Amino acid sequence: MPSRTIARAALVGVGALALLGPLTAATAVAASTADQGGARIMAAPYAVVPYETVNVRSGPARSYDKVGSVAANQPRGAYCWVHGETISDHGYTNDVWVKLVAGYVSAVYLKGNEYGELPASATC
Repeated sequence: MPSRTIARAALVGVGALALLGPLTAATAVAASTADQGGARIMAAPYAVVPYETVNVRSGPARSYDKVGSVAANQPRGAYCWVHGETISDHGYTNDVWVKLVAGYVSAVYLKGNEYGELPASATC
């Protein structure tokens, strides 16, 4: 009798896995789509973290289009930095803009040094 119970449980388990197969594939696609932000961090050589919500611009100045924003304390992948418009805020003044996957952010709003913790040699 115990071997029948085990066999029955095994068949139920296999049936459940067969039903979950398509669901897990769809779930994996949804999870990978939802985690694109994480993948973008992993793809870039550096990570930056804003200390407050910051606008992402298409170029290194406020005159460029806003293409998004990054919430405070949310790390983002970064590639390099450039000199752009000088920004003054919260007692800091800087003309360094960091290139993210989606655009540029002023280093004034990033944690760390004047380059948002990118190396001084990481120019675009």
